[in-house]
Amino acid sequence: MAAESAKEFEALEAQAATLLDVFKRAGYEQVAPSIIQPADVFLDQIGEQVRGRTYVFTDLAGDELCLRPDLTVPVSRLYLERHPDAGTEARYCYNGPAFRFFADRSNRAHPREFRQAGIECFGVKDRESADVEVVLLAVEAVRAAGLKDFRLKFGDIALFYAFIDALALPERWRLKLRHYFWRPSVFHALLTRLARGERPDADSPASILARTLDRDDPESSEERVARYLKEQGLPLEGNRTLSEITARLLDLAGDLRAEPLRKEVATVIDYFLAVAAQPKEAVSRVAMIAKGAGIEIDGALDALIRRFERLEKASIDLSRATFATEFGRSLEYYSGLVFQIEVGDEREPSQIAGGGRYDGLLANIGAPREVPAIGSAIHTERLLAAIERRA
Repeated sequence: MAAESAKEFEALEAQAATLLDVFKRAGYEQVAPSIIQPADVFLDQIGEQVRGRTYVFTDLAGDELCLRPDLTVPVSRLYLERHPDAGTEARYCYNGPAFRFFADRSNRAHPREFRQAGIECFGVKDRESADVEVVLLAVEAVRAAGLKDFRLKFGDIALFYAFIDALALPERWRLKLRHYFWRPSVFHALLTRLARGERPDADSPASILARTLDRDDPESSEERVARYLKEQGLPLEGNRTLSEITARLLDLAGDLRAEPLRKEVATVIDYFLAVAAQPKEAVSRVAMIAKGAGIEIDGALDALIRRFERLEKASIDLSRATFATEFGRSLEYYSGLVFQIEVGDEREPSQIAGGGRYDGLLANIGAPREVPAIGSAIHTERLLAAIERRA
């Protein structure tokens, strides 16, 4: 457990009671999902940035497990245990520890064990109303705890998807750009390479091997890779399995065969991802970029505008908020509106709370259908520290 004094523990407990009271008065049932979770469920869903910081271990029965790095997936699993048909509306709130590895153990802003208090809303078909409800509740909760001065930051994965899907680009690159959205450095490196017309080195040993593989037959491709490694005297070492090596080679084979991306399309994507401004201004800029590119994304833009209008009617001051097209948070299960509550320097803000829509997550962990879902989590140690700094 993160080091803390008795006084700090009492303050966190009192703060958690305040947060949970806000959530429960809004109709959210308090739940306590298990701290130990199946590792494969998390590692398949949470994305590269968090996957590498998750504590994973094997128990005496040989099962691979993990300490939960967040609470959204555990609460989603609890929902499915209670409602296997995934056809029931449910609202849950929680308060408890989560665990992520950070190399700097002295950094109090990033402890390896930290608390989250939050909410998850499942099965509400009116996505617009649910999105607004969760943002408003997160804001109400931090205000009730004593935080008065903060900023909101928004993004929208659905808008990015709509923009990418409307552009005329090879399907190969469309899927890759969607996949790498959460890793900006990799995304922009790929986009720059494509814009320059650069292709993978076709004469490298990896490319030569990749061209011999059958992308429609992974099993025979894996056998071919195994033979190649044996013939070359290359033993399997490190963390990559034979299946993972084969998957990477098949991915390379797809890159070698894909059509090039037109430079002007890459430029339009760059323009889109550079938008960061007050919400109304940002929406106008995106609309202008789409019009200039000759594409239609009115449905996604209108949905975003309606959410902002409803937040303003609920007294959310959007003049101090930002909407950034490149903002998607670090968890790759998000699929729509995302947001953060931030304090401190705008260049290096401290995230106090965050959340977003994740409609595809429950189907990916066992639900028989896609389930509308949105949630938010508050980092309670950071919230307490921010309040105390302003006292």
